[in-house]
Amino acid sequence: MSLKNQQDPQKGNNFYETERLILRPMSLEDGEFILDLYNRPKFIKFIGDRNIKTVADAENYIQNRFLPQFEKLGYGNYLMMTKEGNHKIGGVGIFEREGLDVVDIGFSLLDEFEGKGYAYEAAFKIKSIGMDDFGLKKISAITTKGNFSSQKLIEKLGLKFQKYVTIPDDVEELMYYETE
Repeated sequence: MSLKNQQDPQKGNNFYETERLILRPMSLEDGEFILDLYNRPKFIKFIGDRNIKTVADAENYIQNRFLPQFEKLGYGNYLMMTKEGNHKIGGVGIFEREGLDVVDIGFSLLDEFEGKGYAYEAAFKIKSIGMDDFGLKKISAITTKGNFSSQKLIEKLGLKFQKYVTIPDDVEELMYYETE
């Protein structure tokens, strides 16, 4: 994979390229996309209902959840966009999560773009950025017991299953993975 880093002149934040994708920090202009993605049945089933019912809800979520982490840490949730056609297809990022001691990598895709290797391509790049550019020593991942495609991708990224965990405000026991 040929990987380059560039600056977004409008925002001053880094955006990244992989062979087929552009990864840029989520911004308020992604409200409609987040509304769509976060209300897909698979997102709700495997990640959870974020109670985003309008574009304004999505913009508030971006403003209050995504942007502060970028300001604080320099990394966060990135929009996955195809180079060919500039389609917004998903999100990938490294997150500080309440209840986890190690930052975790997460990803979500629109159903129609699953199974094409995009999530792995994006997650591999973001994991590299976290470790190489931001000096992270460990990265974790959590997923539900029934989300086999995520488990497979997490393992392909080199994370190993460690234990079952629950995070605050969630009763479901999740699978916890970590880099070694």
